[in-house]
Formats: sequence, structure tokens, C-alpha cells
Amino acid sequence: MNELQLHHLLLVAFFVLAAVTFPVLLFVTAPYGRYTRERYGPKVGRRLGWMLMEAPSGLLYGVCFLLGDRWSNAAALVFLLLWEAHYTHRAYIFPFRLRGEQQRLTLTAVALAVVFNLFNGYLNGRYLNLLAPPYPASWLADPRFLAGVALFVLGLAVNLQADTILINLRQPGETGYKIPRGGLFRLVSCPNYLGELVEWTGWAIATWSLPGLAFAAWTAANLVPRALSHHRWYRDKFPDYPAERRAVIPFVL
Repeated sequence: MNELQLHHLLLVAFFVLAAVTFPVLLFVTAPYGRYTRERYGPKVGRRLGWMLMEAPSGLLYGVCFLLGDRWSNAAALVFLLLWEAHYTHRAYIFPFRLRGEQQRLTLTAVALAVVFNLFNGYLNGRYLNLLAPPYPASWLADPRFLAGVALFVLGLAVNLQADTILINLRQPGETGYKIPRGGLFRLVSCPNYLGELVEWTGWAIATWSLPGLAFAAWTAANLVPRALSHHRWYRDKFPDYPAERRAVIPFVL
């Protein structure tokens, strides 16, 4: 079995696991954030946990680029820039913007995220930088590339704005939860998740690849159920929670 065949088998497994994960998470809320409980085992500080979870994907994709043969390919360079922009922020900037380091992440959740990010980083990084046919220069003017990159940037901006609103809900030293307001919180409970859905849908379109589609599918399988859980939690906790808000997709879901 050569690497391309192995990559194909891993990709099929990735799609199957996403299809299984989605219905499971509709009934079992992943144990991190506000859903963490003592019974879920050992924990690690939130900042360290986020760095451990998110750094592997950016590092592995970078290694795949360096070991590949697309150093001078314009599309591959754009994909590298987009990927590293997202994961540099998630691993090295976002954790240090958080307040309330007393909050902790379970080692189980961190370990599962590390496995996922290594898996996903390899599938996308290796395919786009070696196994796939090189993107021609004309791809930079292709409507799929242009629309995909625009969606990625839009999703990243939505995600950053939502994170900023959530971080600023608490003043230094404050604990507890409040109703977030402003930005796309006017329409949905989880615009940060909406931003990621838009980002990786854009990635799938811009790369026009099965690994990109698999990542978008996994993002939906993970974040849509979590957004629904958050939405129910807000409604249960706050009697005055805005009735017009949806969970993650404005006016729809």
C-alpha cells in the first residue's frame, strides 16, 4: 500500500467517524467548558490546554508543507497562510486573551482534540502539499478559490469578533455567566461557532478537495450539536434570554 492509498483509507475513516460523531454529540455533550465536571478526570489549566489542543495542527501542516514539493506554488502558499493564520491565533493568541485561568480543561478532552488535529493536519497538509495534483496558476482566478477564500476570511472575522465579545463579558476577577450581546449575538447564541463553520466551508470550496470537505463536515458534526447545547443552556439559565435568537444559523437553526 502506498501513501496515497493509505491517505484515502484514512480519509474514508474520517468521514465515517464524523457521521457517527454527529448523532452521538446530539445526546452526549462533550465535557469541556461549562459542561466540565469533577468526575471527568484530571484537568489542566485552560490556557495550556488550548495550546496543547490547537498547536499540533498548525505545526503538522507546516511540516507537511516543508516536506512537500509546492514551495513555489501560489495556491499552496495561500492555503498555508490561511491555515497558519487560524491555528497561530487559536494556539498562541486566543489562550492568552482568556480570563479566569481557574477554569480548567479535562485531559481527556485535550487528548481527543490533539488526536483529531494531528489526523486532520496530516490529511489536509499532506494532500495539498504533495499527494494532490499541483494547483495551476489559473486557480487563483477560479470562482471557487475566490469565493472560498472570501468565506474563510469572513468566517475568521466573525469568529474573532464573537470571541472578543465573550472575553469582554467578564471584568478581571469576575466569574459566572452573562448573556452576550452585540455583533451576531443579535441573531444566534454561538456566532463563534458560526464563524468556524463559515471558515472551513470556505476552506473546502477554496481547496476543492475531499480532505477540505472532511474538515468542514467534522466542524459541523462537532459544533452544531454543541451550539444546540449552548442554546438550551442559555434558555434554561436566563429567563429573559432573547427569544428571537437561533442556536448557530441565523433564522434557521
